[in-house]
Amino acid sequence: MSINEDAYDVIVVGSGGGLIGAYVAASRGLRTLVIEKTGLVGGTTSYSGAGLWFPGSAPVGRAGIEDAEDARTYLRSVVDDSSREPLQDAYLRAGVQVIDELEKNQWFQSFVYGPVPEYYPSAPGASAAGHTIFPPPVAVADLGENARLVRTSIPAERWGIDEGPVLSGGRALIGRALSAFLETGNGTLRVNTALESLVVEDGRVVGVVAVSDGERVTFRAGRGVILAAGGFEKNPEFREKYQPIPRSSEWSHGSPGNTGDALQAGIAIGAATDLLDEAWYLPGLVQPDGRPTFHSGTRGGIWVNAAGERFVNETRPYDQAGHEIVRLHTTTDVSHIPAHWVFDQRQLDRDSFGGPADQPVRSEWFESGALKKADTLEELAKLIDVPLEALRRTIEEFNGYAQSGVDERFHRGETPWDQMFHHVLFFAHLPEMNFPAPPTPDWPNPLLLPLDTPPYYVATIVPTDLGTKGGLKIDDHARVLRPDGRPIEGLYAAGNTAAAMSGRVYPGAGTPIGSSVAFSYLAVLDMAGVTD
Repeated sequence: MSINEDAYDVIVVGSGGGLIGAYVAASRGLRTLVIEKTGLVGGTTSYSGAGLWFPGSAPVGRAGIEDAEDARTYLRSVVDDSSREPLQDAYLRAGVQVIDELEKNQWFQSFVYGPVPEYYPSAPGASAAGHTIFPPPVAVADLGENARLVRTSIPAERWGIDEGPVLSGGRALIGRALSAFLETGNGTLRVNTALESLVVEDGRVVGVVAVSDGERVTFRAGRGVILAAGGFEKNPEFREKYQPIPRSSEWSHGSPGNTGDALQAGIAIGAATDLLDEAWYLPGLVQPDGRPTFHSGTRGGIWVNAAGERFVNETRPYDQAGHEIVRLHTTTDVSHIPAHWVFDQRQLDRDSFGGPADQPVRSEWFESGALKKADTLEELAKLIDVPLEALRRTIEEFNGYAQSGVDERFHRGETPWDQMFHHVLFFAHLPEMNFPAPPTPDWPNPLLLPLDTPPYYVATIVPTDLGTKGGLKIDDHARVLRPDGRPIEGLYAAGNTAAAMSGRVYPGAGTPIGSSVAFSYLAVLDMAGVTD
């Protein structure tokens, strides 16, 4: 039985970055409903550092960076797809506008710029300083009861790590957005409410059918529906159908509710799709529990494939490294999944492993087999089943690069992104935490330490992702399009429910969440009748 509920002006499906759009709608006096499939708010955004790649925004300007047109040139260059240029222009415009608007609200306060180099440093317009901004932390006490609704981070979910009295990163952004949204007096949140289908009348989307706490309910939307419910990374059938390699959904860092419900609802009423074979890839370091976590870069050691050979700059920006693993695995005869991260006692003494550099490796790494130890290269080759002579040649070549300080094959340590790892360690098990890197005397390139100090160690690297990036095709107002390019009236999409404006590349830190925020904002402007 379907229960008819009160009508709203705007319905937002999903509570991640699209929650910003919900706030923008409610702050304009539009009665706005957010439905969230799970019992917690925030989706994958809560797992993130909440970076927003917003060139030209006020926080970037306050840092003295005034190169918005260079950023446009850069984005054009790396995406290299003229059909996406209107989306890129809309994204860049919206990023400036939405931050100006949010910073006027006491809940959001002032966003802060963080220097994260852009991921394609040789492209025209690239900036070593980057254009990424972050929300300020917020005290749990300030959020009151709303804090209980915010999804916890991956370390908290998987290992029970206490996050303390202050929320940071994605959790801070979501906590602030939720509080601002509800405080408008025009916002309603329904958790445990899953989208089932879209209501269409005379070719226009006028509401949604959802299942809320076991009951089918219908919510009507006078202005429109925004689908911002993440990708389909947790849907094994969709992964098998659309993605280039079969991977467990447990390998993804997406939120548990991201099974493509919004995507399917759009397809069911004739929406066009794009980039369904794509994802925001990244290397994952397999943990003692058998599941990988985000590995943002490697300071020491090498990755080798099943042939015992290096195949990538191990510190390359994570999306590029993840894509390279997938590309080589699917286009060559050599297996690259899993890849083997080989290092020695020298690196372990400098960096430790799986935690802060001043702490020993936890025993569970060895007990589980997630980290293996070998006294000789012969033993190491047997452990990972690669040809000994190939592995020996690979290590000898790498050691030569360590002596000279120049990685002649893959150029590790030469880009601004790589060089960031000279100074900061990003530990895979706690991707939101940074630790000062210890000094590395005697070697010209701190990212190239020789592998010559037994015993040797090996861990496992697999491709994982931050979510899929293919979805419903949209225009520069975030309107969902039909295959012939006409918009479906009343239907909008943002974030990973929409096909990415950046196409198959990841231009800079904060592009995924930035896209969710920017396009949900543009959707509301269109519904509110606001012109540029």
